[in-house]
Amino acid sequence: MGPYSDDVFGNSSGVHDVSRRAKNALEEARERIAAGIGARPQEIVFTSGGTESDNLAVKGAALRGGRRKGVVTVATEHEAVLETTDFLRRLGAPTQVAGVDRWGAVDLEALVGAVDSETAVVSVMCLNNETGVIHDLPRIVAALREHQPEVVIHSDAVQAFSSEDLDVEVLGVDMLTLTGHKFGGPKGAGLLYVREGTALEPVLHGGGQELGRRSGTHNVAGAVGLANAMEAAIADRPRFRSEVGSIRDDFEKRVVAGVPDLVVNTPDRMRSPHHLNVRFPGVRNETLLMRLDRAGVAASAGSACQSGASEVSHVLEAMGLRAEQARESIRFSFGWDSTGDEAIEAADIVLGLVGELR
Repeated sequence: MGPYSDDVFGNSSGVHDVSRRAKNALEEARERIAAGIGARPQEIVFTSGGTESDNLAVKGAALRGGRRKGVVTVATEHEAVLETTDFLRRLGAPTQVAGVDRWGAVDLEALVGAVDSETAVVSVMCLNNETGVIHDLPRIVAALREHQPEVVIHSDAVQAFSSEDLDVEVLGVDMLTLTGHKFGGPKGAGLLYVREGTALEPVLHGGGQELGRRSGTHNVAGAVGLANAMEAAIADRPRFRSEVGSIRDDFEKRVVAGVPDLVVNTPDRMRSPHHLNVRFPGVRNETLLMRLDRAGVAASAGSACQSGASEVSHVLEAMGLRAEQARESIRFSFGWDSTGDEAIEAADIVLGLVGELR
């Protein structure tokens, strides 16, 4: 990224030499990124991250052509999708939010049943950011296509890229959200895949960059960093799934053995290798989190975007947990640089603090 923050710090939309060099780097990054998800370069829209990409996908599809058409989504989606859906509802667009089962799996019948001829876009995430639940996107997409072939289908795949093979043709989606900092890339650099032929109303208006879909001066250094991180993450996926999953499993076994009444909120067969969401009955999560932080263990009560908030997790509530149960739940996340020794040390700290609090 360094050269594009220094020597080649040109506006990629300009016409002089330094701008052309920046433009070349941007388009090379676009080609590499497209190859990483089985897309065409012109289907990649650079954004500032997951939140902007989700907003562009949902608002852009619902408001295209000057209409306010419908949105259908799922109760466990990220706030970037749910708040955008609520915003459109307040504008008069018809919206529906489908539920999930006890384990966080999409109620497919309810989701499909909520879609009608007035629905412009359906948004279903690939992998839940709080629980790690993996949704069967190809199956969901196939059911939606059979019911309403013209509906646009979007997926927030922000949490999935490190561990899951993401090919947009295999998934069948029309739009896909990714952001760099979830797989070792820079913060503030993300993308929205938009299948060719999918019409969007832009959220940001101005210079008409990104084929008119997203105006604004490009973050060339961010795009270059995003491309490099994607390629590194793809190469690392087999090791990530195996080693990081094993580290997570060892942590889980140690904590489960030390707290017999602990509840794992998501079954192993449905979740990613890098998430663990557990409930410690009788222990308030905000108190435990503060003590964990002082002890050097970073965890959260829900979305990392709201890890310091005291609100009850909407994801756990949608899964049927009572408010007091959700307030006893904590999310532990594991990454590409996690080690087995760290996991053991963290588990022992968790066990000691839970014992103290009880």
